[in-house]
Amino acid sequence: MIFEMRTYRLQPGSVPEVEKQFGEALTERVKVSPLGAFFHTEVGPLNHIIHIWPYDDLQHRTRVRSQSIANWPPKIQEFIVEMESKIVVAAPFCPAFTSRQHGNLYEIRTYTMLPGVTQQVVERWAERIEGRVKLSPLAAAGHTELGPLNQWIHIWAYKDAAERFRIRDEARAAGAWPPNTRGMFIKQENMLVVPSSFSPLR
Repeated sequence: MIFEMRTYRLQPGSVPEVEKQFGEALTERVKVSPLGAFFHTEVGPLNHIIHIWPYDDLQHRTRVRSQSIANWPPKIQEFIVEMESKIVVAAPFCPAFTSRQHGNLYEIRTYTMLPGVTQQVVERWAERIEGRVKLSPLAAAGHTELGPLNQWIHIWAYKDAAERFRIRDEARAAGAWPPNTRGMFIKQENMLVVPSSFSPLR
């Protein structure tokens, strides 16, 4: 499985209107392929929306986009300042994008890896992930194939910010996390995001 993460930076104050228009247009779009998730940023770079679309492969993505062009995208161009797309190869332990409710807050963490260490990162995460997901759900994980390269992206669900801090402390204290990947990353970023009312992941 691959998934596409599309991130749009919007004009300040326009997020509610964009989400409204996006939700209205989504009815026809999801007849062609499902939405994986839709978020807006709460902490980190503000006025951003992130929508995630799962596909079988790049050919599936190309076919879907050509089939949906008549009804998609929604007419939100006036609100968009900047757009970015990443194609992410899902890790073997990445859960499927199905409709489920995890919590009210998600954390998207983006780590830039040294070139050539992707397989090592996947293997070391695989060794520890079973213990970590007992503490809070993993929503997605994988590495970029197109777009900014050498990125390791993982998304975690929490009920709120307090739970996030508590679980991260518990995971470190128990020795369950993080995996032994020190020295493999050269940059780490995160943002806290809130799901929209129509997001399959909530």
